Amino acid sequence: MDKGKTFRDLHASTFVMPNPWDIGTTKLLGSFGFKALATTSAGFAFSRGLPDGAVTFEAMIHHCREVTAATSLPVSADLERGKGDSATSAAETIFAAEAAGLAGCSIEDHGDDPDKPIYDFSHAVERVAAAAEAARALKRDFVFTARAENFLWGRPDIDDTIKRLQAFEKAGADVLYAPGISDIEIVRTICSAVTRPVNVMARPGFTIADLAQAGVKRISLGPWLTNFTFGMLETASREIQQDGTFGFTRAAMPFGKLQELFAKSNA
Repeated sequence: MDKGKTFRDLHASTFVMPNPWDIGTTKLLGSFGFKALATTSAGFAFSRGLPDGAVTFEAMIHHCREVTAATSLPVSADLERGKGDSATSAAETIFAAEAAGLAGCSIEDHGDDPDKPIYDFSHAVERVAAAAEAARALKRDFVFTARAENFLWGRPDIDDTIKRLQAFEKAGADVLYAPGISDIEIVRTICSAVTRPVNVMARPGFTIADLAQAGVKRISLGPWLTNFTFGMLETASREIQQDGTFGFTRAAMPFGKLQELFAKSNA
C-alpha cells in the first residue's frame, strides 16, 4: 500500500489527524478509527522530560521509525525546522523522513536564532522549494506540509502569513499550515487565499463542522492530547495529596481493555 497516496487522498475532505507521542499511544489512537496519525515534536519532547525544541533531529527520526512501525496508518511527522537551516538541509529532511517510513512531514519557517525566530521570506521560500523538489524525486508519494510560524512566535501578522503560505504553495508545498491561529475568520481568510489543502490545529471553540465550512481539509491536535494526559496526571496527584482519595480511577481506561488491545497489536 502506498501510504503517501492514501494520505494525500484523505485531503479531499476534512479529517482529523491526532498526534501520539510514543508506541503505546500510536497503537491506542490507531484503534479508535482515525485514518491517519502525526507525530508531535512537543509531545515527544515532554515524554522524554525535555522542553519543546530540545530533541535532536536524529532522535526525532528514530522516534518516527518507531511510530510508523507501530501502525498500518499513514503517519506525518512534525520535524520542526528539519535537519538544519539551509535549503539543502530541508531537502535532506525529506529524504530522511521517507526513509523512516513516513507518508508525509512538515517543516517550519522558524529557526533557532532567538533574536530572529522567523526566517527571512526569501530563505523560507528557498527551503520549501528544495523540500518540495526532494518530495517529488521520491519513488513513492509523499505529502509535504509547509508551515508559517508567525502566530507562534509573537508575530500575528496575517498579511505576511498569507504571503508566505501563497509563496510556499507556488514553491510546491502540498499542504499549508499556520499554527497558533484561534480565530475562525482568520482561518477562513487563509483558506480562501490559497488553493492547496490547509491544516489547522484544534483549539478550544473550534468544531470540526466549523473548520470544514471554513475550508479546512486537515485538523491536527499538536500537543493537545499529551498536554491533556499530563493535566490528568496533575489532577490525580492533587486529589491524592490534598483529598486523600482516588476518585480519578473511575475515569481510567480499564486494565483489561488495554491488555487486550496491546496483546492483539503484538500478535
